[in-house]
Amino acid sequence: MTAIKICGLRRECDIDFVNEAMPEYIGFVFAKSKRQVDARVAKKLKDRLHPDIKAVGVFVDEEAERIADLCKRGIIDMIQLHGKEDENYIGRLRTMTEAPIIKAVRAGQMTAQELYGISADYYLIDSGKGSGKTFDWSQVPEEIRVPWFLAGGLSTENIEEAIRKLHPYGVDFSSSVEVDGYKDRDKILEIVRRIRNVKR
Repeated sequence: MTAIKICGLRRECDIDFVNEAMPEYIGFVFAKSKRQVDARVAKKLKDRLHPDIKAVGVFVDEEAERIADLCKRGIIDMIQLHGKEDENYIGRLRTMTEAPIIKAVRAGQMTAQELYGISADYYLIDSGKGSGKTFDWSQVPEEIRVPWFLAGGLSTENIEEAIRKLHPYGVDFSSSVEVDGYKDRDKILEIVRRIRNVKR
């Protein structure tokens, strides 16, 4: 079954929507963004989140100590890195927390061999910095041995094809499940329903 991540939650009703839909993961964006939340808001939302859904914190070149603190306080369960974090940074972060790490990489920038040089637990492949745009799926390296998420421009129109063609571990949504910049219950429920019905 393909794992689902709904990213950029910031309101209590967003949590209610995902608690109804039950994706495997949700994302709190701590990096500068229109969907940015601070630790206080994220804690309030996490307390409301169904315990079976993992909360992922999304960061861009954040201080490792701050990320580790959010993990320690139980505000996030996993870490997603979207900046220039290198192996030294990831290694340092691992000395502070055991939370799994997702490293975002831009489609077409790395071969499968180069990806193996990144010691993340998961990769997230998209068109770059959460642009919400679809990219040429042929740019995804073949035979990726680490579980990976597909992101960027995924919607009800293309999600079934994406899963059948690329077989990602998970798929990531943000703007495509929004109306006027806010998460939409019906869109979230519909995308989850479609993915659960895809025969790989």
